[in-house]
Parts: sequence; structure tokens; C-alpha cells
Amino acid sequence: MEITKDLTIPKLFFEKARHYGANKVAMREKEFGIWRPITWQDYFDHVKRLTLGLVKLGLKPGDKVAMIGDNRPEGLWAEMATLCAGGIAVWLFQESMLEEVQYIIDHSDTRFFVGEGQEEVDKALAIKDQCPKVEKVLWDDPKGMRHYHQDFLMSLKELEKLGEALDRERPDLFEKLVFQGHGDDVALLFYTSGTTAKPKGALLSHWNMLTMGRHLMSVDPCYDTDDFVSYLPFAWIGEQMMSISCGLQIGFTINFPEEPETAQENIREIGPHVMFAPPRMYEQMTRTVQVKHLDSSFSKRLLFNLSTKIGYKVADMKFSKKPVPFYLNVLNKLAYLIVQKKLRDHLGLSRVRHAYTGGAAMGPDHFRFFHALGVNLKQIYGQTEIAGISVVHRDGDIKFDTVGKPLPETEVKITEEGEIISKGPSVFLGYYKNPGATEKTLVDGWLHSGDKGFIDEDGHLVVFDRSKDVMTLSDGRPFSPQYLESRLKFSPYIKDAWVIGHEKPYMTAVVCIDYSVVGKWADEKKMNYTSYQELSQIPEVYALVESQIKQANKDLPDVARVRRFVNLYKEFDPDDGELTRTHKLRRAFVEDRYKDIVNALYSDTDVIHMDTTFTYEDGRVAEIKTDLRIQKVPEEGGRKK
Repeated sequence: MEITKDLTIPKLFFEKARHYGANKVAMREKEFGIWRPITWQDYFDHVKRLTLGLVKLGLKPGDKVAMIGDNRPEGLWAEMATLCAGGIAVWLFQESMLEEVQYIIDHSDTRFFVGEGQEEVDKALAIKDQCPKVEKVLWDDPKGMRHYHQDFLMSLKELEKLGEALDRERPDLFEKLVFQGHGDDVALLFYTSGTTAKPKGALLSHWNMLTMGRHLMSVDPCYDTDDFVSYLPFAWIGEQMMSISCGLQIGFTINFPEEPETAQENIREIGPHVMFAPPRMYEQMTRTVQVKHLDSSFSKRLLFNLSTKIGYKVADMKFSKKPVPFYLNVLNKLAYLIVQKKLRDHLGLSRVRHAYTGGAAMGPDHFRFFHALGVNLKQIYGQTEIAGISVVHRDGDIKFDTVGKPLPETEVKITEEGEIISKGPSVFLGYYKNPGATEKTLVDGWLHSGDKGFIDEDGHLVVFDRSKDVMTLSDGRPFSPQYLESRLKFSPYIKDAWVIGHEKPYMTAVVCIDYSVVGKWADEKKMNYTSYQELSQIPEVYALVESQIKQANKDLPDVARVRRFVNLYKEFDPDDGELTRTHKLRRAFVEDRYKDIVNALYSDTDVIHMDTTFTYEDGRVAEIKTDLRIQKVPEEGGRKK
């Protein structure tokens, strides 16, 4: 179906469902260890009943329906039903704290709240009095719901029964609702991750979402025989981009894991053809491989090291567009058969044709690692305000220090101040109830990203960092902390890192160790510890982290090298406000929260006493009193100036 201004997501859904009917699987969900197929006809029937049920409850065009829960077919049905009824879908992150849920529900003027089960219903009940516009709370999973009898609660099954009754009364109503929409209508109200302040609600139209999907698919075609695994939160624009923008246009099969915890295992079972994930997921995959490498026998380590060396050599030649010699191609095929094939299968990447990463910067070490395995990993660049993506690498033209070239019909320019601005059909309509922010972000149709970057001699966009995060080193040159942080995170022992050094005499770092990996290392060395806090402060662990920092410091200018560091007593956590829900570091927040640590890193002290509180997932607050060691990283010879 041609993408015109008249086309909407519901119209496209209607056409695809009618085309495929009961003859093709639209989605699968793993339940009780079995993959349960759902045909396009099943998909259509559920959405139709839910749409009419919402209309029966009083949903009007433009009304907001908020959704929260794990990735399940019912979540996608509820979203599609909202759009078919002319409503606007609002997604929340599953692990959102109560104050986040309350803010978004209240700010978005939500009328209907759709939660997966008891946990989500409890959140709705807790905020109901502060959000008087919420009329109905709908739920899907009956587990634990037996004793909930409030009159504003209703199961999705009951909602479908309402829809069935209305369909018998007005059999033509659903089709009429679907075909009354226009491409410029608002489809999604998407809240940004809020790295510096409260999240802003970006208004995205059907046209925005569909044109973005069409342009990405024109660069990297997908097919209706492809499989895609939906395991990232629907509240993240990247997941919407693949499941809705691309999924509906192509008609590929969407697969839902049994639980978030089994996602990696389920990805391996499906072996998707296309994959999209933030750097965090690829970093975790890399860490998994590195840990297995550390635990393997000498012969296996030798084979892995040889195959990886060959893979890196081939990848680097392809990056620089040099022809790969015949002998190296033969060696690479052998390396694939002996090592890489099994490794890719273990990671669920055996059939991947295109793998994308975006949402944050990915370090060159991780990027090269996947290309050495023969995985066609590509950087993308974009933001919620441009429906997720505006720039992507092309096959055969991949540079690991860039994010590629703009999508068709998308323009990207650099302002005199070095800011990246974009223009195209996928640029959002504006921020909900925030005209001031809209005026600052949308200027003459150009989307101002707030990111600094430049366009290189090959026409590739290089993203330096968020403008506010670019630091000035002691010699006056600009530097991106994300670059060094990603290098540090390439170590299997380091889960997170926060690099400090803006207008400071030298660079420092706050490190969060990977508890499971470092814990295993400590166990093998017969070290005694009882908690993350205790493990992080063991002198031998400091020596281990120091060795990893020295590795990351290599090839960096002297002024950009980490000179002092501290191991934090806990991991950075979104629930503590230190990370966004998409796991980006909230620098201003951590700088304020840990200002005593920052001051200590730039003083003569070797120990800093901490007395602070942090929040558990269930809302409980705990107090931490501990002493943290500060360690100096000795300078080494052969420094690069």
C-alpha cells in the first residue's frame, strides 16, 4: 500500500489483516514453554472487539489511552485498538516508579489506563485520586485479581464482550472508525527519557511513523517471511519503530518472549532476521562472550582468540573498503565454521541480516567486536521527535566512528554552533502542552537535536555528544565522555562508568563493577565478601579495575586519560534517578547526588565517607554508610600528546 497523507496505521493494519487472514502468523507468544501462534485474523478480531469496547466505554477521537506492561500481544492489541478508535496511545515503562506514572498519566490527560496485571493495577489504584481524569482501569492477566472489585476496573475480556455486543448492533462501525482517520492525526504521545528534567510528551502522527518505516525499509529491506523479537519496552520509540512502523508495512512475524528474564534465551530459539537494541543490550552480549571466554579451557580460548583476530582483520579491511585477500576469506570461513557460527547462534544472531543499535553512543570496541563475528551491526541516529531514526549506516559503507547517512527525504545539517538539525516527513508535531519547548526545538521545520556533531568527508554524520555533555579538557580541547565510558564498559568487569573532567586539571571516573563477573573472579581467588558494597572496596578489585582503566587509556591523549577513580558501592539505577529508563546516564543528577565524591576525586584525600539513601524497586528506602577508596592510576610511558 502506497504511503500517502491519507494513510493511517489502522488503515494499513486493516489492509494487512484482510490480505493475510488466517493463512499467516502475525505474532507468536511463548507461554508455558510453547510458542503460541496468532494469525492475522486472530489479531484483527481481537483489535476489532477491543476497539468497539473502548467506543462503548465512551472513547472519543483524540482521547488518551495509557498502557503499561511487558511485551505481550495484548499490549499491541490495546495500542492498535486505541488508534482504530481514533484515540492516542501513551506508553509507560514497566518499571516506572509511582511518581513517574502519576506525572505522565496526569500530564497526558489519560482517560483509560490499560495495565497487564495486578502490579500495574496497584500502580493505577495508588495514583487514581491524583489523576481524576482516569475513568477506567483495564487489565489482562487475572493472576492476583480475584479480590479487586472496584467499579472502575474491567478486564480486557469483558471489554471484548462489550465490543462484540456493539458489533452485533452496528456491524459497519469498526470499518467506519478505521477509515475516518487522516495521516496528520496524532497517533502516539511519547514521553522522552528526561535526562535533565521532567519528560516531555512528543506528539507523533501516523504520517511521521509510517514515512520513517518506509524510508528505513527502502535502505534495508525486510520481508514478510522474516521474524522479529519484541522484547524492548513499547515505551521506547525504537520498539515502536520496528513493531509498528516497519512491522505493519512489511508484515513480518513479531515474537514475544515468555518473560523479560527469558528474552535472550527466546531470541536464540527464534533466531530473528532483524534486530534493534540499545548499546546496553549489545554490551551485555559482549560481556557474556567475554565471561565464557574467561571460563573456557585453554584450547577453546586459543581457537576463540585466533578466530577473533581473523574476524577483526577482515572487519577492519571492510571498514576501510579494501579488498579482502583470498587466503583471508578462506581463513574467515574456517573461523566462522569452527567458532563464530556457534557463538552467533548462542547470542541469537545466527540469522540476523541487519542488526541496529541506537538511543545512546556505542563504543568502537563493541562495534568492531560484532563485525569480527560477521554480524552486520549498524549505528542509527535519531530521537523520539523524529519517530526514532533519521540516519543509518548503509551496507558496505560502515564506519564505526559515525552513524551513517540520512534516510531518504531526510536532510541533516550542522549549525554554526555545531548542533545537529534535521528536517523530513518524520519530524514530530510538537510537545504536548509545552509550546515554549516546541518553539525552541522546531525552528522553521528544522528539528534541533541538542547534539553536537559534524559531517565527514564521506557524507557520514559523526555525533560527538549531547551539547550539554561535551566537556572541555585541561588543554582547552573538547572531549566526549561517552567515548571513554564506552571503552571502559568494554571490560567484562565494568558494568557502568561515569567520566568526569569538564574544565578540571585531569580526568577521573566513578566505576560500577559487574557484581556477577567480579564476584566470580573474587570467588576463584578465595576472597571473602558479603555484598556488592564490600566486594567493590577490596584492594584486589581496585587493582583489577585499574588494569582495565589502563587498557581504556591506551591511545588516548594524555589529558584525556583517567588519572583517579573510585569504585561506587552500588550500580547506577533508573529507580534512583541516576539513569533514564533507556539507561542513559543523567549527568546533572549524578553530579549533584555524588558531589562529595567529585570533590574528593579532585582533592588530596584517599578515602571518602558516604552517608546516603537509595530506593528499592518496591519503593523501600535504605540508608548507606560506607567509606570509599580513591585510587590513582599511575602514568605510563609512550603517551600520545
